[in-house]
Amino acid sequence: MNLNPSTILCISIVIGAFVLYKLTRRSPFGNIPGPQSNSFILGHLCELFQNQVGLADFEWREAYGNVVRFKGSFGSDYLMLSDPKALQRIIQTSGYRWRKTPQRREFSRLVAGKGLAWADGDVHKRQRKIMLPGFSAPEAKNLFPFFSSCAATLCSRWGDILSTSAGQSEVFDISDWMSRATLDAIGHAAFDYDFGATNDQDTELSKLYRSMMVKTFGAPSQAALLMIDLFRYIPTSVMEFINDHNPRLSLLHRVNHLAEITAKHLVDTKSDLLLEGKGKKDIMSLLVKANHEASTNTKARLSEAELLAQMRVLLFAGHETSGTTLTFALFELAHNPDFQSRLRKEIRSVDDKIAERGDTEISVQDLDSMPLLNALVKETLRFHPVAVHLFRVAVEDDVLPLSKPIVTTTGKMLHELVVPKGTRIVGSIAAYNRNEDVFGDDASVFNPDRWLNPGHVSNSVPLGVYANLATFSGGIRSCIGWRFAVLEIQAFIVELIRNYKFTSTPTLDGFRRESAFLMAPTIEGELEKGSQMPLGVAFAKRDDDDS
Repeated sequence: MNLNPSTILCISIVIGAFVLYKLTRRSPFGNIPGPQSNSFILGHLCELFQNQVGLADFEWREAYGNVVRFKGSFGSDYLMLSDPKALQRIIQTSGYRWRKTPQRREFSRLVAGKGLAWADGDVHKRQRKIMLPGFSAPEAKNLFPFFSSCAATLCSRWGDILSTSAGQSEVFDISDWMSRATLDAIGHAAFDYDFGATNDQDTELSKLYRSMMVKTFGAPSQAALLMIDLFRYIPTSVMEFINDHNPRLSLLHRVNHLAEITAKHLVDTKSDLLLEGKGKKDIMSLLVKANHEASTNTKARLSEAELLAQMRVLLFAGHETSGTTLTFALFELAHNPDFQSRLRKEIRSVDDKIAERGDTEISVQDLDSMPLLNALVKETLRFHPVAVHLFRVAVEDDVLPLSKPIVTTTGKMLHELVVPKGTRIVGSIAAYNRNEDVFGDDASVFNPDRWLNPGHVSNSVPLGVYANLATFSGGIRSCIGWRFAVLEIQAFIVELIRNYKFTSTPTLDGFRRESAFLMAPTIEGELEKGSQMPLGVAFAKRDDDDS
């Protein structure tokens, strides 16, 4: 059964009419300041999802503060929050009082199945408990050699290309190369599996993963935005049926089919090795082992479908977010040549110390001694969060504390916000990460040096799991692989900056931060080409004046 856009729109309008009385009820947030909407039907959905990532968030926060009321479809209200205390309450201390919205859970299901990113409540608690052993700090450190090895493979491949290039320099699509390399890294570290993407030996699955998000979710139409917003009134089974038969999602369906086949093969292999007493130390092997040992009570274990879904979560999240973050890190280094030079000197200084002690490989301890490297990683994660929004709905009444009081349109000052059950919020990671009260007066500027100056970044309201950033979320829904991601990014930056110089290109005059469920780098007018980041790449010689 194929549903064309017109049919889907009609279904959405019928449902909208059915719930119109809910949508037009007097809002408890009518006095919270916010922008005026020019469309009763679409509200501010177009401003939020058709513009470049974060533009609406930054504009609204500048005009109205850390708590902003904006409109969804048919006059419904959302709250956008960038207030540290309010976000701390929602994502870090409230447990499961605030759940993922149905639409956001459906996105997660479409991309990676009913795994940890989709689960909520008791199901989420059970799944996360089984997965945690594979993501402890010691386990993450054990995976560092895999990341370094994959980064070295990428450098070797680039070296072969540059050696035969005129002037020994080339323009590389960094987005494509980072996607390939991080997919190989997640394959080795998480599954003891070689995707062969860096060396052009990749499978159909790995090829389809590249730019999947942009090609599927980029530039959403008004009809699509309306349908997505109205999905909250549709029973879950109906919503899943519509999306499973939507021809516009055919690329996603194909990727899911191939990912399921690959996951089944790997889970079976890990299970057989475990029975033979030959289990390995990759994440998937640890997950299979933890699931086997979880309990004699089968209800505490993951089903086969859940195991397969966890692998799909790791496959997608483990390379898409890291690859995009690396892409933006290199983009910033290309536009900040002085910092790139300083970083290269730091890396080579550490290399000299490693050689002096008789070692040949950099260690995790060496990474901790590199302040410029860590400052770059933190600043990239702050300034370019790949996941830009947290969509939550209150499942019971709550009270949100505020770091700064807000003044309502009637002149009343509020020091906390009483929110009834059913309140929908958009936690703006992008706006919080540029909050001047947390990150300094220059929070709207990319400046890694902020992390080198004690007191520049405030920790008065602890948030998240890393550097007081909202990038990895926090609490029970914090990114389970955040340590894994940070080490992977560090390993690649060290290897790449040690060997290569990165420069900007004229094409980047049309650079866009595209909204495609996650943030993606694209070029104006070339959305059909997917993610792009063309940078100049050349060898960084030991005796270069600037290195």
